[in-house]
Amino acid sequence: MSKTILIVDDSLSLRLVVKMTLEGAGHTVLQAADGKQALDMLDGRQIDLVLSDLNMPVLDGLGLLEHIRQHSLYAHTPVIMLTTQDASHMQLRGQQQGISAWILKPFEPPYLLAAIARLTTR
Repeated sequence: MSKTILIVDDSLSLRLVVKMTLEGAGHTVLQAADGKQALDMLDGRQIDLVLSDLNMPVLDGLGLLEHIRQHSLYAHTPVIMLTTQDASHMQLRGQQQGISAWILKPFEPPYLLAAIARLTTR
């Protein structure tokens, strides 16, 4: 089933790779270059899942997650952190804030698609 997914990453090339992967699986994709831009895009839109980088300018992934969890419309929206950081203290902080999944870059497309399917069929 097609889902609307917001990709948030300051790397245009990574956003395009993820976009191709998700659109190839039949999903609708929105893109933002940082957390602030993502918050502006969320404004009342139906988003099924947010896929965010951790380290970004303006507002990072954990800051974005905090804002999403405080917004009544998006408080239960799954958020996947797609990052190169595997530091356990960052993962713990993300779990405490309600992260849905933590996937390391480079990612395997089937693994990412399986995580999205699992999180959006609850």
